[in-house]
Amino acid sequence: MDEREAGKEVQRLIDLMAKLPGLGPRSARRAVLQMVKKRETLLLPLARAMQEAAERVRVCATCGNLDTGDECAICRDPRRDSSLLCVVEDVADLWALERAGIFRGRYHVLGGVLSALDSVTPETLRIPRLAVRAAAPEVQEVILALPATIDGQTTAHYIADHLSGAGVSVTSLAQGVPVGGEFDYLDDGTLSAALRARRAL
Repeated sequence: MDEREAGKEVQRLIDLMAKLPGLGPRSARRAVLQMVKKRETLLLPLARAMQEAAERVRVCATCGNLDTGDECAICRDPRRDSSLLCVVEDVADLWALERAGIFRGRYHVLGGVLSALDSVTPETLRIPRLAVRAAAPEVQEVILALPATIDGQTTAHYIADHLSGAGVSVTSLAQGVPVGGEFDYLDDGTLSAALRARRAL
């Protein structure tokens, strides 16, 4: 499908959809065709929802999660265990752990992992903010729930060294997370086993 077949508005939508993770040009064309066919029940409600999200969703000032307030619902929840701080690479990892229902502490989203190839340095991540949060008197354990990749493990060791004088226990996920595995693709049982089997670094 090109602009002559679809019209420039539809082609623009296809091009934008194709940029989403997991969607290539073919999948994007199928999705857009389905949305256009179901304009009233799918396309228009989706457009309104996306507009509302663009206007209201923001990054939580405390942990880095996404929500509609300056502080997310998890950070505002007084029932969460403030002695446990779970460090994740991305919001998708936080959502995966929440979906599994296995962690009742608080989170810290780094916004990436250290990578020399991608020019991601400690200064570009939320590590300084993590150090401040870890130094709070109520925090007893920092759980490094980072990917089992070279960059993920490099980041974990850097953070462990960075927090060595903070007076907190620093642990990481153990069994259950395969090398090279991405959290968002793991099942709830695997995540649960990995969190329970965390170990000191």
